[in-house]
Amino acid sequence: MREIDITRGIVENHVKSLEKAYESDVVIVGGGPSGLVAGGYLAKKGYNITILEKRLAPGGGIWGGGMGYKFVIIQDEAKGVLDDFNIPSTPYKDSYHVVDSITFASGLIFEATKRGVNIFNLTVCEDLLVRDGRVVGVVVNNSLTQLNQLPVDPITFEAKAVVDATGHDHDVVRVFSRKNDVTLNTPTGKPMGERSMFAETAEKAVVTNTKEVYPGLFVCGMSTAAVYGGFRMGPIFGGMLLSGKKLAGLLEDACKR
Repeated sequence: MREIDITRGIVENHVKSLEKAYESDVVIVGGGPSGLVAGGYLAKKGYNITILEKRLAPGGGIWGGGMGYKFVIIQDEAKGVLDDFNIPSTPYKDSYHVVDSITFASGLIFEATKRGVNIFNLTVCEDLLVRDGRVVGVVVNNSLTQLNQLPVDPITFEAKAVVDATGHDHDVVRVFSRKNDVTLNTPTGKPMGERSMFAETAEKAVVTNTKEVYPGLFVCGMSTAAVYGGFRMGPIFGGMLLSGKKLAGLLEDACKR
């Protein structure tokens, strides 16, 4: 056993993953449920999908369940997405299903990567590439570099479409809107801010507002609430799954344009 062989194995394979990401079909910023679902559906069809996750582990808000109790709820309408990703669940009352949050998060991650989604953890999108009024890629850096405010320049990935799947923080749209003073596809032309909890309305709105917010830039999951002024819904995740499924269709159309 030689330590240098271990090092070579890590570096050589990481570089191969980076080379695959240089020219992605889609870059999804944020490795939560909606992004993983969209990426998984598209990768299964042969698209080159890159997911950037700023934290150590993808999965978004799934891991904590509800207040640390390790279960979440899925409504009937989204059960088909669970089945598509081989996530087991238990029926609960008339129209709900209970899912172990650890199984849910790890299952989505495993299935997405098995289908070919290229996930980079500890990687942050700090800006976007824009040409002729269209988003054409992302500017990326190491999360620890940004956390420590080190003066280290980033690298770039090009893409046919970019997705803000960063959740409540809507990091991508927020920074893009602030830096460029662009008019977004929202009623105000700007991010509208997330509202308080109203689960039934929120679950519907998160799917409705999964859309292209600027040419080449899409939003999904809880980013839609922050960008379009939607309500939050708490530990029910059907809307997240359906948002990801809808997004996959929108992105496939975008890649074909």
